[in-house]
Amino acid sequence: MAYNEFLADRIRTVLHEKKVAFEEKKMMGGLTFMVNDKMCVGIVKDELMSRIGPKVYEDALTRDGVRAMDFTGRPMKGYVFVNAEGKDTEDQLNHWIELAVQFNKELIG
Repeated sequence: MAYNEFLADRIRTVLHEKKVAFEEKKMMGGLTFMVNDKMCVGIVKDELMSRIGPKVYEDALTRDGVRAMDFTGRPMKGYVFVNAEGKDTEDQLNHWIELAVQFNKELIG
């Protein structure tokens, strides 16, 4: 399994509930949810990737279960990986998706 299918279903549900139009693309060995043709959230193995932007990035790194996205070996500011500890509850998952959707709106704004 390249990515967590259960997490993918949870993300789809949240995006549908928020009435966010998205497209799914397989990339980086996982699954990415594109909003407005931009990477918004995704899954790499069992971790959530959330593109939250630079404004909330440093604060996000202080939360449990969160680390810098370092897919290329170098941290990518504005992107975080969230493990089970940080996304197990619906409220936690909603939080990370909401931050990503809000940043996405800034990108097209």
